[in-house]
Amino acid sequence: MSKPAIHIVNPAQFDSGTAQTPGSQRRAAIAPELGIPSAIWGGLFEVAPGLRTGIHHHGQQETIAYVLSGICEVRWGERGEFSALAKVGDFIHVPAFLPHIETNPSKLEPFRWVVVRSTATPIVINLPDDTWT
Repeated sequence: MSKPAIHIVNPAQFDSGTAQTPGSQRRAAIAPELGIPSAIWGGLFEVAPGLRTGIHHHGQQETIAYVLSGICEVRWGERGEFSALAKVGDFIHVPAFLPHIETNPSKLEPFRWVVVRSTATPIVINLPDDTWT
């Protein structure tokens, strides 16, 4: 039986083959696909200037994010009725099954988050664009 090991994963090793939502880019850093046995998932999330994600949720997963750069407007709720701005240095908690969307109001700078999810493989349920109409 092998002993546990610490894994160092550099950006060139991040995996873009993870579940995606239109308008954003997720890259896995800590995931079974990278040969790292873990009960949680970790990676980066980015939305380019002026773009937004589609409406989505993460099933039974909880998400914790830390804002590395940029500003993001997050909307959530059954009809998108709630919103808040997240900026550099903020932590974000997204409860399981909560529909939400992220918008980058900047015309110049992407926003980037470090994301940790409560299961080893990310769950992404993309919802129809008319979910909140």
